[in-house]
Amino acid sequence: MLNLRSNREIKLMRQAGLLVWQAHQAVSQRIRPGVTTRELDQAAEEVFARAEAIPLFKGVPGPVPFPAVTCTSVNDEVVHGIPTDRQLQEGDIVSVDTGCQIAGWCGDAAKTYPVGRVSEKTQQLLDCTAASLDLAIERLDKDATWSQVAKQLQEYVESSGFSVVTNFVGHGIGREMHEPPQVPNFYSPSSEREDFPLKTGLVLAIEPMVNAGSPEVKCREDHWTQVTADGSWSAHFEHTVALTSDGPTRLTGPPTDEESLPA
Repeated sequence: MLNLRSNREIKLMRQAGLLVWQAHQAVSQRIRPGVTTRELDQAAEEVFARAEAIPLFKGVPGPVPFPAVTCTSVNDEVVHGIPTDRQLQEGDIVSVDTGCQIAGWCGDAAKTYPVGRVSEKTQQLLDCTAASLDLAIERLDKDATWSQVAKQLQEYVESSGFSVVTNFVGHGIGREMHEPPQVPNFYSPSSEREDFPLKTGLVLAIEPMVNAGSPEVKCREDHWTQVTADGSWSAHFEHTVALTSDGPTRLTGPPTDEESLPA
């Protein structure tokens, strides 16, 4: 089932998206060698608290309820990293994934940040992952089905010498953080069977995760943090994107000159 949102609903979702963008701005301003991932989480939490928004990640059920408003994943951590007192070091990368609900609508976005100067190979990994997300968004109003987009995303990543994580996928988003459909970042016969048409009103959280080495991941004993199986580094970029009559719109992107930020 596809939830197709009206222009009014997409406008309401934009408010959640802008708040998530603000949270990322607060995080990015604090990233430097010596900062802890817990401090980054606190920066995002303060943004949501001021707006009386509901953090989407904190308390998510699992063997251990997720304890924070952000997933902060460092270096070989792919996703779902738990913020701690770990200090970031020069040359690290940290993926910050967060989301919130405000006025009954959700927004979700992730970005992988360099800590100081990173190696050339690491920068290539960041650039490739960000570009793969851009490619997917640009194709939303050009291709007929999601599998066509996912295939191009995967081909781009692999032609750049990296691999796409296949254990996790993006998702529809609206009243809830996770809604149908599933949005894989890769192509396979099984994903084609679960394919869906690209229609005006779709709102998707598109989130490629790209590894410098093999695509395999494993879970740490904390029950949440997913790391690369071979120890290679990983990057993660995500936007909440609406497919409108005017084309794809990044609901978690920066405000336009005509927009005001949520109070």
